[in-house]
Amino acid sequence: MHFDLADLRLFLHLAECKNLTRGANAAALSPAAASSRLKALENQLNARLFYRDSRGLALTHAGEMLQRHARAILRQVEHVRNDFLALSSDSVGHFRIFANTTPITETLPSVLAAFMKDRPNVTVDIQERNTREVVRGVIDSAADIGVLSVPGPFHAGDLQSRLFTTDRLVLAAPEGHPLSERDTVSFEECLNMPHVGFRESTLQSYVLEQASLLNRKLSMRVLMSSYETMCSMIAAGVGVGVMPESCARRYIRAGMPLKVVQLSDSWSLRERHIIYRDLDALPLCARAFVDALMAMQAPAEREHA
Repeated sequence: MHFDLADLRLFLHLAECKNLTRGANAAALSPAAASSRLKALENQLNARLFYRDSRGLALTHAGEMLQRHARAILRQVEHVRNDFLALSSDSVGHFRIFANTTPITETLPSVLAAFMKDRPNVTVDIQERNTREVVRGVIDSAADIGVLSVPGPFHAGDLQSRLFTTDRLVLAAPEGHPLSERDTVSFEECLNMPHVGFRESTLQSYVLEQASLLNRKLSMRVLMSSYETMCSMIAAGVGVGVMPESCARRYIRAGMPLKVVQLSDSWSLRERHIIYRDLDALPLCARAFVDALMAMQAPAEREHA
């Protein structure tokens, strides 16, 4: 079976656009030429790839299967090209990261800044996703690398996973709050207090899940769109909020009148993992980035990795 890379690129454009004309334009083809190429591809595979109706195109089961393979094939072709351009160097190339909220705000900025400063010819596409989407994206080759902050232990299934650091979830409270003089508190103790949350985030879903496991509802006062605005609302006395300790302490250092109270619950310990399908199949620059993340480990963590 022979695959034309141009046909695979066309197929992915059609799958993304869900419309023959727009997909053909994205592939720099006429609709008639795109339709002919698609028909030839379906004949070669002996499978229907799209349902067609007045609303456009929708992938069949066979189409979804080809989409996963096409992404993997084209990304591997791109990696081969980049590796040869780099002539066995990690200073040239491109890779894509899917990460959830906490690594994007707390970990990746400083690591990427140092990494890319030393490699001006490396480009990185980083996209924020929830945990399920990060894992799915790496499995489907939509991303080269996933970076996750999750409750441990984390099981990556068929993916390769490496723990590079840990963090804790804490309760952030305004100065003068009844809990602000406490060293620790259980999550259950503060469920009835007004809470400030992080809208549509992995963290928010996780905190709500912990409340549900206690057969309780979290008293949500307001949902914000970033850790910074969460901290501003908490500091102003709107409520308390669960967030990574590194984040809360960063805003305390910036001058926000907040107090950190440790959560006594075992689930408050979070592991930060980097995941990928196959380290040897990554472009050299991506492998160098994995090394940069792993260098964040404390000595004790490295001994047990």
